[in-house]
Amino acid sequence: MEKRARFRSAWLPYLLVAPQIIVTIVFFFWPAVQALYQSMLLQDAFGMSTDFVWFDNFKALFADPSYLASFQTTALFSVLVAFLGLAISLVLAVFADRIVRGATLYKTFLILPYAVSPVVVGVLWMFLLNPTLGVVAHALRHMGIEWNNLLNGRHAMILIVLAAVWKQISYNFLFFLAGLQAIPKSLIEAAAIDGAGPVRRFATIVFPLLSPTSFFLLVVNIVYSFFDTFAIVEATTQGGPGKDTEILVFKVFNDGFKGGDLGSAAAQSVILMSIVIILTVVQFKYVEKKVQYS
Repeated sequence: MEKRARFRSAWLPYLLVAPQIIVTIVFFFWPAVQALYQSMLLQDAFGMSTDFVWFDNFKALFADPSYLASFQTTALFSVLVAFLGLAISLVLAVFADRIVRGATLYKTFLILPYAVSPVVVGVLWMFLLNPTLGVVAHALRHMGIEWNNLLNGRHAMILIVLAAVWKQISYNFLFFLAGLQAIPKSLIEAAAIDGAGPVRRFATIVFPLLSPTSFFLLVVNIVYSFFDTFAIVEATTQGGPGKDTEILVFKVFNDGFKGGDLGSAAAQSVILMSIVIILTVVQFKYVEKKVQYS
C-alpha cells in the first residue's frame, strides 16, 4: 500500500521550499537579469553616463579576434580538464577500491586536495613549475625539456590544466569510489568464474554500471572548467603569455574590472552562461541516452 506524507496546512510545503526558492532568485535569477540588462548598456570612459545600445556589445564581441580566440582556448582547456580529470580519477578509484590494507589512509590522502582553495592550488603549481625555482621544472630540465611557462603558451596551458585537474580529482574520486562500492561483487565474481579477465570485466560490467556517475561527473567537470577555474588562472598565468591562457571566465574579469568595459563584460557573462546551459542540455539530450540506470 502506497504511503504519502500529507500536510495539514496548505501553506506548509511552500514554506519549507521557500528558503531554497529565495536563494535561487537572489543569487541566480536576479544577477542573470542584471547581467542581461547591463550587457545592453554602453558607458562613457569615466562611467558618468550610460547609453542603451541594444545588441551592439554582442556584435562587437563576435567581431573581436581576441574574443574568438578565447573560445578556442576555453574549448581546449575544458576538454583537457574534463577528460584527464575523469580518466585519472577513475583509475585511482579502481585501485583504491581493491586496496585492503591501509585503504582509509590512501583514500584520505586522495580526498585532501579538494579541501585546498583554488588560489593555493594555483600558487602551489606555479612554484613547482617555475622555470628558475621549480622542482618539477628542474627535473624536466635534466630530462632535456626546457620548461618555461612564462614565455611558452603551450607550457602555460599545461600548467593551468595540471592545476585544475589536480584540484578536481578528489571530487571525481569520491563519486567514482562510491559508484564502484555500490556494484554487487557477485556480478564481478560470476564474470571471473566464466573466464572474463580484469579488462573485460571492467569494460562489460563495471564501466556500464558506472555510466550514471560518469555522466553526472562529465556535466559537473564541464561547468567546473568554464566557471570555477578563474582563481587558478589568476594565480598562475593571468591569461598569459600574451593571451594564450585567457579563458572566457578570465576575459570577463579582465575586460570588466581591469579594462572598465562593464557592458562588454556583462555581454560576455551572458554568452558564457548560455554556452554552459546549451552544453548541459545537449549532454542530457544526447549523452544521457547511453547511460544505463539500474
